[in-house]
Amino acid sequence: MARRWFLGQCGLSLGGMALHSLEQPLGTGLHVRPRAKNVIFLFMAGGPSQLELFDYKPKLQQLHGQAVPESFLRGKRFAFMDSFFKGRLKLLGTTRRFARHGERGTWISELLPHTARIADKLTIVRTFATDVPNHVPAKLMLNTGSPRFGRPSMGAWVTYGIGSPSRDLPGFVVLQSGPRGPRGGSLNWASAFLPGRFQGVPFRASGDPILNLRNPRGIDSEAQRAAVDAIGALNRQRFDLTGDGEIATRIAAYEMAFRMQQSAPELIDMRGESDSTFALYGAERDRPSFATNCILARRLVERGVRFVQLYHTNWDHHGGPRENLTTDLERCCRETDRAAAALVVDLERRGLLEDTLVVWGGEFGRTPMGEPRESVGRNHHTESGALWLCGGGIRPGIDYGQTDELGFAPVAERVHVHDLHATLLHLLGIDHKRLTFPFQGRDFRLTDVHGRLLRGLLA
Repeated sequence: MARRWFLGQCGLSLGGMALHSLEQPLGTGLHVRPRAKNVIFLFMAGGPSQLELFDYKPKLQQLHGQAVPESFLRGKRFAFMDSFFKGRLKLLGTTRRFARHGERGTWISELLPHTARIADKLTIVRTFATDVPNHVPAKLMLNTGSPRFGRPSMGAWVTYGIGSPSRDLPGFVVLQSGPRGPRGGSLNWASAFLPGRFQGVPFRASGDPILNLRNPRGIDSEAQRAAVDAIGALNRQRFDLTGDGEIATRIAAYEMAFRMQQSAPELIDMRGESDSTFALYGAERDRPSFATNCILARRLVERGVRFVQLYHTNWDHHGGPRENLTTDLERCCRETDRAAAALVVDLERRGLLEDTLVVWGGEFGRTPMGEPRESVGRNHHTESGALWLCGGGIRPGIDYGQTDELGFAPVAERVHVHDLHATLLHLLGIDHKRLTFPFQGRDFRLTDVHGRLLRGLLA
C-alpha cells in the first residue's frame, strides 16, 4: 500500500493537516491575560489637525502671525521643504472655539460636539509621534511599524498571533469611505512575508461586500461545493508534493469564499437594524458612508472578526483646493464625529465595549506654523499629533501627554508609533517582543527593536 495513498485516504495527508492548521493562529498565542478581544481602528487618513481638534493652545492664539523662533526649526524635517521654507514661517492660531468637557474638563473643539459628549469614556493622547513626514511612508509606519514597503500590517500581525474567532468571515476586514482610498492602498493592510491568509480583506459598504461573491446563473450551491472540493483535492495533492505554504493559503481562501457566500450577504443586510440605530450614527439606509461603515464595524465584531479598520479621507488640510481648514475640515468632522461617538455608545449598550479596543487617529499631526497656499493651512508634523482610545482595557477619562505652549513638541509622555503598537498588542494578550516571524535571516516583529508598554493608558 503506497504511503501517500494511505495518508490521503485516511484524511491525514499534509494537505489535510494544513487545512486543520488553517483554523489556528501560527504565532505564539497569548502571553498575558487579554483585556480586549477585538480592535476597531478608525484611521483618519491625511493627518487630522490636533490644533483644531484636541490640543488647545492659548499662547499660539496670542502669538498668531508672529515668526517662528529658529530654535524650533533647527534640524527638523517637514513635507514640501522647498515651498514650506520660501518665506519666514509664521505661527497660526486656530479660529476654533474650545471648551472643557466631561468630569475631568478635557479640552475639545467645537468641531467635535459628539466626541465631546463621550469625553469621560476616552483617553486622549496629545503627544503622538512618528518618524516620517510624508503620507505613504507615514501610513505604512502607523500600519506596519516601518516606513518601508514589505512589512506586515498590524491587523495581519494580530490575526497571525492569536487568530480570529470567526470561521465564516475574514479575521481582518477593511472598510473605506471618503473621496478616495488611503495613499499606499493595499500596502496598508498587507500580510507581506506572513502567510497570505492574514492580510486584510476590503469590504464594500453596499451591494455584495466582495465582487463576484454570488454564483453565476445556473450554478447552485451543490455544484459550487463540488467545484471547491475538486479544486481543494488538487491543491492538497500539490501541497503534499511541495509543502508550499501559499498553497495552504489558497485552500483556505477557497473555503472561506464558499462560507462567505452565506455569511457576507447576511452581514451587509441591515434591514434588521432599527431606525433609531441609523439615527444614532447619522447614517442613511442604502447610502455608503463612514457612518454606515461604523455600523458594519460593530456587526463584524459581533460576528467574531478580530480586527476591523476603517479609513476615511481626506484630512490633509494644507490650504489647497478641497484642503482648507475651514469648510473642508468642517466637512471631515461632520462626516465622522457623530458616527465615531455613536460607535462607542452602541458598543457599550450592547456589552461589547469592554472587549473591543477602539482607536481614532491619523498618520501624523499638523504644524503650529501656517502653510500659505490658496488659503493658509498646516503642514505635516511628526513631532506631535492627537489620537484617542476607548474600551478594551483602556483607562477611561484621562488626558495623556502634554505638548509645549505652541503645540510643537511633547514635554511629557511622548507616545511613539512603536509604543502604541506595543500597548495595542498587550491589550490583546500579546507580548510585542515575543510575537516574531523569521524572514531573510532574522526575526521580525511589529515593533521591530523598539516599543514600550504605556502602562499609564491601562485600566
